[in-house]
Amino acid sequence: MNLSPVVIAIPIYFILMAIEMIALRFQKHPGYRLNDAITNINCGVISQVSGVFIKVLSIGIYTLIYENLSFFNIPSNFWTFCVLFFLYDFCYYWAHRMSHEINLFWGGHVVHHSSEEYNLSVALRQSSTQTFWTFFFYFPLAILGFDPVLLVLVSGINLLYQFWIHTEVIGKMGFFEKFMNTPSHHRVHHGRNPKYIDKNHGGTFIIFDKWFGTFQEEEETPTYGITTPVNSWNPIWVNLAHYVTMKEELKQIHGFSDKIKYLFNKPGWLPSYLGGYRAPKEIDASYQKFDTVVPSSINWYIFLQYGLLLILTGFFLFQINSFDWLAKVGVSLLIAWTTVSFSGIFEKRSWYFPQEFLRVILFSLVVFFLFESIIPQLILISSLGVYTFVSFLWLWKNHKLTSKISSASL
Repeated sequence: MNLSPVVIAIPIYFILMAIEMIALRFQKHPGYRLNDAITNINCGVISQVSGVFIKVLSIGIYTLIYENLSFFNIPSNFWTFCVLFFLYDFCYYWAHRMSHEINLFWGGHVVHHSSEEYNLSVALRQSSTQTFWTFFFYFPLAILGFDPVLLVLVSGINLLYQFWIHTEVIGKMGFFEKFMNTPSHHRVHHGRNPKYIDKNHGGTFIIFDKWFGTFQEEEETPTYGITTPVNSWNPIWVNLAHYVTMKEELKQIHGFSDKIKYLFNKPGWLPSYLGGYRAPKEIDASYQKFDTVVPSSINWYIFLQYGLLLILTGFFLFQINSFDWLAKVGVSLLIAWTTVSFSGIFEKRSWYFPQEFLRVILFSLVVFFLFESIIPQLILISSLGVYTFVSFLWLWKNHKLTSKISSASL
């Protein structure tokens, strides 16, 4: 069983999101949009699933350094946990800061900032590639002699702490804000207003920002998102969009030296012959959030299908150690396909209807093979039969409705 703090906390995430929705309703704050929230969670789902493979690399290298190059053999106890918790956040600060200040690294972190909302679901909007650009920032902890198991525990708790600060429900928190990261401090971090960009990088503590000159108090309400919105609900594209832009811009840059500068300078940098650095601009008065509209019946279809996907994903992550590599790859690909399929429905892509039929069939087959030893076969086959039939019927009826709406809007 996977005992990662992040995986164990998955049910708590959704309980807290439900509480936040209720609180926002009392505050008469719109707070959530279904398409945005599902995209946020989809990015988190893909990040966790891809992390099954990527963390083998990052934790593996950390362990090799710890076993062969560490100066000390630091015991694992309460006091060393506290020291490591502080030092981990110090390393996190620099990893996070460089993810904003180095264009190549920003490609791994931009995913988390690309939502134009700010709520607890945004905390789950995590990148699938960021680990490649940040895992080496923690190598000094291995050289000092901190046990890899303790590091995994501390990193999980650090990430859990950052979940609750992604909310507009909580205002400023007085004395607590002097040394800890809070919703107010982190709202600044997610703002795309020029004065807020590249500020408040701390994970748990805010003191590192105050020490190293990157702190900014929350003043006017931030406008959330990135300076060039991704304008898509597709979590795969959200993960790749910045790299695709980099590829196109690298084609225009002459000379190896300038190409290296482009990769490692701040996002927005270009050589002078292409116009030079593109500084963030003030928010345009005509700015509107990206949105798409589908019939409410389609929203309900996605919502219910998504609940089933989360059950499958949770089961997969909790039982990850019991699967062979072929099963891990197969289920991971199905989960990724499902998240892309939902984005196609939200965006009313021409391909969504036939491939969603295929996805439902494959989803049923995978569920059957995963659960046949747990649930009696008669009950399982009957349930999957009903699920498949209802899904097909719902898709067929609502595809006709969506087509009529699309035609009427032309």
